[in-house]
Amino acid sequence: MIRSVQCHEFGAVEQVNDDSSRTRPKFRPRSSPKSVRQTISLDKVPRPVLSGSKTDSSCVLIQVHFAGIQYPDFLQSQGLYQVKPTLPYIPGMDVTGKVVQVGSKVSFLKVGDRVMATMLEQGGTGGMSELVKAPASLVCKIPDNVPLEACANIGRNYFAAFHSVSTIGKVGPSSLVLVDGASGGVGMATIELCKAMGAKVIAGVSTEEKMKHPQQVNADVVLTYGRSKDTYKTFKKQVLAACKQLGHPAGVDLVVDMVQGDLFETALASVTRPLGTICLVGFTAGQRPIRPGIILIKELSVVGSLWGRWALEFPREHRRNVHKILQFLSNGAIQPRVNRIFDVEDFHKAFELFESNQGRGNTVVRFSTDNELTIMSRL
Repeated sequence: MIRSVQCHEFGAVEQVNDDSSRTRPKFRPRSSPKSVRQTISLDKVPRPVLSGSKTDSSCVLIQVHFAGIQYPDFLQSQGLYQVKPTLPYIPGMDVTGKVVQVGSKVSFLKVGDRVMATMLEQGGTGGMSELVKAPASLVCKIPDNVPLEACANIGRNYFAAFHSVSTIGKVGPSSLVLVDGASGGVGMATIELCKAMGAKVIAGVSTEEKMKHPQQVNADVVLTYGRSKDTYKTFKKQVLAACKQLGHPAGVDLVVDMVQGDLFETALASVTRPLGTICLVGFTAGQRPIRPGIILIKELSVVGSLWGRWALEFPREHRRNVHKILQFLSNGAIQPRVNRIFDVEDFHKAFELFESNQGRGNTVVRFSTDNELTIMSRL
């Protein structure tokens, strides 16, 4: 048996029991939401194994040293994310550690390799466990000079950011990019990647207290947009002034939008240059209808940016993207950064950061830093 973090109930919604022949369970909001300490626990579960099956021959077993946690992991535990896993489930999409067993058809990995894995085929779950089984196609070696903990949120943060700025946004040295929600994990990763590509960045955050986070990763201009239509309008004027200051009087080339809500129509579409692009990554301010008028007039491209489907459709291109990110980490273009590390016994504290809206940057849960023989001796 091995230790795993397991979510047994969704905190914000509960299943409705009815007599219909639904293929998917129906949920309703809880009258009294449950805390993460009430719904998630550290349990003993059966260890994964590599069988002789065709599927397992292309997989590896990894002793997990670090598992990442970000806002989507918390939302998923609340039952508020796009994907609702079957309960109970093990949270966590990103893990780093060492390979302890290799399937018979895997040729580019070996026991002892330092790796990162993305639990994409399980809907972004299954990572918060001492031992995980992952398809080798979703496993990459980590350069020796990059700490394992620095890669434990690459999927949630940098894959999403790179997909927006490179695959969709085609960012280059002459680009100007606006990032809102810039104090969060994806926002800060977006800034770092844009700067590594030579682009200029305007970062937007909701409060002055959050300005320090994008400043730490060298955003060229950091502005606040507040939480009202009046402050959004002020933000729009400030962004347009910054565009002129940075040599882009027509507006930004790309917006990476984590906020949506009223900010989109009040400010974001207006500050994007004609024929520019807006990547919709999230909607932390809620969802609002998007009227097509300004999009049509400015001939904007508004694109939903979810990297997971693209990665499964184009695995070779995705691996190339991952290697580019790891190269940036290895050569110092992106500084390996971990803001908080919690031991697995304190995993609740990691979830509670997001429960109280205090999650910033990279948060990881530590399972082990010991030699892989430590866990294998118990299996």
